[in-house]
Amino acid sequence: MNSTTDISMPSAAEVAESHAAEVARGERFKFGENWKKFLESMSEERAAEAVISLRNMLGRDSLEGLTFIDIGSGSGLFSLAARRLGATVTSFDYDSDSFGCTNEIRARYAPNDPQWKVMQGSVLDTAFMKSLGQYDIVYSWGVLHHTGAMWDAINNAAALVKPSGQFFIAIYNDQGVWSKRWTRIKKFYCSGPMGRAVVSGTFIPFWVARDLASDIVFLRNPISRYTNYGKARGMTIVRDWFDWLGGYPFEAAKPEAIILPLSKRGFRLTNLVTCYGSVGCVEYVFSLDDKKTS
Repeated sequence: MNSTTDISMPSAAEVAESHAAEVARGERFKFGENWKKFLESMSEERAAEAVISLRNMLGRDSLEGLTFIDIGSGSGLFSLAARRLGATVTSFDYDSDSFGCTNEIRARYAPNDPQWKVMQGSVLDTAFMKSLGQYDIVYSWGVLHHTGAMWDAINNAAALVKPSGQFFIAIYNDQGVWSKRWTRIKKFYCSGPMGRAVVSGTFIPFWVARDLASDIVFLRNPISRYTNYGKARGMTIVRDWFDWLGGYPFEAAKPEAIILPLSKRGFRLTNLVTCYGSVGCVEYVFSLDDKKTS
């Protein structure tokens, strides 16, 4: 981030300090710490699965000649996927460790690549967002609902889409009372070591037992559940477990609450993947009418 662009913009050090303070107060999960562990299992196979996933959702075989911004880049896996599809990539994350993880992925797989820039910043920082310009593809998977101000984050992200560009976001499905319960559980997880131990020690064994029972009843191979998990988006089930349990701040929205406001701003829904009524993320891909701006 270039702090000279606008005097109201915080420096990278100030962003890191703000993030650390929120974590210390129990107001934010250490997403980047989880991604650091994910990098231990990073492989060419995971990179290839991410490329396939991104290509299928966007409906494009190539991103050659296009600009792509990854808001809340996390591990950096999908920034890498976009780069491999030919896009000029900008990645940024608020979390210091996630910023480091994206840099690590870039160093491993695209060292000194001038067409991939990695920054630290917040989607809620209006001055920072305005300094970034606009992009052919604005991507933010499972991020904007963890900012503490989801609607502001969605609006700020949408403003980065060029006319005729694509807006690809994934937002947790609103489950009403269950989403409220999960908010309390996640907040407790982030409250300290006891919260982490109680929540993870309760839910992870339950999930393992539940899935094992289901596999036995339906005559499925229990091991394949874990070995095939990464084929969806290149991720790992264990890291996603912790991401879900600790993912705070936490907000959710019903599909109509996402689709209708964006449609009024000139965005047209072109792809949608629901989560069958579960608490997972709904994936949305929009195209922006070239006669309107966001």
